[in-house]
Amino acid sequence: MRLAKKMNRNAKSLLKENWGFILFVMLLLISRSSIADWYQVPTGSMLPTIQEGDRILVDKMAYRLDIPFTDIPIAKTSSPERGDIVVFMSEKAGIRLVKRVLGIPGDNIAMVKNQVVLNGEVLQYTETNRANTFIEQLSGAEHPVQFENVPQPRDTFQNLIVPEGHYFVMGDNRNNSVDSRYYGLVSITELKGKATKVLYSLDSDNYFLPRAERFFSALP
Repeated sequence: MRLAKKMNRNAKSLLKENWGFILFVMLLLISRSSIADWYQVPTGSMLPTIQEGDRILVDKMAYRLDIPFTDIPIAKTSSPERGDIVVFMSEKAGIRLVKRVLGIPGDNIAMVKNQVVLNGEVLQYTETNRANTFIEQLSGAEHPVQFENVPQPRDTFQNLIVPEGHYFVMGDNRNNSVDSRYYGLVSITELKGKATKVLYSLDSDNYFLPRAERFFSALP
């Protein structure tokens, strides 16, 4: 009994002395759960936009607000748009993925030899001074895409109508990305947020030295 009382007093004393730090940790966890989070990108499927070793900032309130520590939505805030870079937990792949939205509900999307055809119009591509890298025009905005030479690229598919509540996504590294061409459409319920910028980046090929030029850079 005395031991229990002593432990209770110690716990109260610890709580009283460290309430500020405990509150900070709780707010941080709530923030990462429902407001914003940061993820490390382990693969090159979004090259050249996102590089391996980038730590990206994700706006978890971009499309909906969830009850903290759950996937239960409180309110819808907006809908994904073409060109958004989204983070989602793929039910079919069983992992978290980062891809770009190419098709929204109602869109008719196809691909012919790496050229996206959106609602009957071929997207425009501009060459750059980097090998196999082009600038893709999508809904009035532009972003870089990369076409690596691989044995069997999925560079062509027939017309697909995106149904309500789903999105067609692809990686910017078009010939080296496992995306909607493999796993199918992404349900809005799988979305975890919108990637907005690179917080920092470490180069795994160069002793994990920081890529200072990528720190706090916005994602196109």
